[in-house]
Amino acid sequence: MGVGSSFGIQSPDLEYAFERGMNYFYWGSIRTSGFGKAVRALAQRHREQMVIVVQSYTRIGALMRGSVEGALRKLGTDYADFLLLGWWNESPPERIFDAARALRERGKVRHLMISCHNRLSFARYAQHADIDALMVRYNAAHPGAETEVFPLLGERPPGVVTYTATRWTDLFNPSLTPAGEPTPRVSDCYRFCLTHPAVDTCIFGPRNRADLDEALSALDRGPMDEEELAWMRRVGAAVKKRSRPNSAGIGLIDRIMGAHTS
Repeated sequence: MGVGSSFGIQSPDLEYAFERGMNYFYWGSIRTSGFGKAVRALAQRHREQMVIVVQSYTRIGALMRGSVEGALRKLGTDYADFLLLGWWNESPPERIFDAARALRERGKVRHLMISCHNRLSFARYAQHADIDALMVRYNAAHPGAETEVFPLLGERPPGVVTYTATRWTDLFNPSLTPAGEPTPRVSDCYRFCLTHPAVDTCIFGPRNRADLDEALSALDRGPMDEEELAWMRRVGAAVKKRSRPNSAGIGLIDRIMGAHTS
C-alpha cells in the first residue's frame, strides 16, 4: 500500500502508518503541508527505508528541475526514489525525458515512473529504457488493465502502481451497489487491486487514522479468492453503469496541468 498526499493525512498518523509497515509516500497532485512535514520528520530518521515519489505534470522541460528540487526541499530529502511524469497519454517529447534524465544523473531522482489514462500506451512505456515503473488506473469498475496493460508488459515488466482503487468512493457507496449484493468495504477495493499478480503497489488517500486502519486491514485480510473477485466484478460493473464520471477530479487535474509547474 502507498500513501498519497492529497486528502489531509499528516503526522502523527503518517508516522503510525510507517510503523505499521507502509513506506511508500506519494507527493502527488495536491501537496498538503501536513503530509510534507510528516515525511520530512520521518526522512530525518528513516530515509533509507522510505520510498518517496515526487510527481511533475510540467510540459515545459526547463521548469522540471525547479519544481522537483522545490519539492525535495519541502520533504527534507536530497533525492526522490521516483520521479512520476504525470498524465502522458501519448509519449512525452524528448525535452521532458532530457530534463528527467538530467535530474537522475545529478542524483536528484533515482528512477522514472509514468502515468496516463490511455491504457494502450503502457505497452510502449513498458519497453522504454528510461521508465522503471507505471502508474495505472485500475479498480473493479475499470478493470481494462487486465487485458490492455498487464499481459503486455513483457518478460521483465516494470513496477506497477495502481490508483483510484475505490473509483472516487463509488465502489463502497451503498446507493450504487446492485440489489442483493453486499456493499464492499474500502479495504475490499484495495484487496481487489492487490490480488492481481501484476500489481506491486496500490495507492490510497487517507484522511485520518481510521482510514489508515481500514487500509491496513486489506493487508491483514490478504488476497481475494475467486468468489470474492467475482462479487467485486459484479459490483464494479453496476457502479460503472450507474455512476457519472468524476468530472470535478478531472477538472482539478486539468487546472494543475495548465499551470505547468506542479
